[in-house]
Amino acid sequence: MSSLTHDATVRPAQPGTLRSALKRRSPGLAFEKKLWDQGVDVVVGVDEVGRGAWAGPLTVGALVVPRERRIYKIRDSKMLTEPERELMYRRIVDWAEAWSVGHASHQECDELGMSDAQRLAARRAIDGLGLPAEKVLVDGNWDFVGGATRIVRGDAISLSIAAASIVAKVTRDRIMRRWAEDHPFWNFADNKGYPCPHHRTALQGYGPSAIHRRSWVFMDSLIWTGLPRHHRPDPNQPELPF
Repeated sequence: MSSLTHDATVRPAQPGTLRSALKRRSPGLAFEKKLWDQGVDVVVGVDEVGRGAWAGPLTVGALVVPRERRIYKIRDSKMLTEPERELMYRRIVDWAEAWSVGHASHQECDELGMSDAQRLAARRAIDGLGLPAEKVLVDGNWDFVGGATRIVRGDAISLSIAAASIVAKVTRDRIMRRWAEDHPFWNFADNKGYPCPHHRTALQGYGPSAIHRRSWVFMDSLIWTGLPRHHRPDPNQPELPF
């Protein structure tokens, strides 16, 4: 099992500049307030990052917003530049009632498949909060937590989910920048493990690195290095007796 499981502390971010465009409509607390009014004390926003990447971990952020204190300029992490996310990350972790980040490593993505890896990362993130998650809000139309409220475009609507998306994105980006030092050919510092022309070219020339997800279909046509290809067993096929 990888030691990359969950984070509740990472190094401080450097200051950045937030654009005036971020003054547009921001995510709010309508979903959270409705649950609070129903007597739910701990409402957790959850979002994931890295599902579409070819390398590195799948990361899930979980966050509980405080009822009495507000923070401004939180947006869906995809709307922010990298310096803006870093700035907001520092503000968010100081402001949140509780927060945590859970990971499923690239090996676990290969071994479990993406859906189960996402469930694993989500469970690690929620368990890392140190609070009982009475209700969970997830972004999108798939409940990868179990018993959660699904909110389409939740990272643009729910403050809890938007804050979780920033924490997850910044944490994973830092991991990929750090690993880029050990795996320089694939340009992870810039692409963070996602497909792009440089990444595709490096894969064709060098094959996969040690942190690539080696069970994925896109690997079928690649030149292979000494790393073994990972194939998940087909649950519908019986195992051979030899």
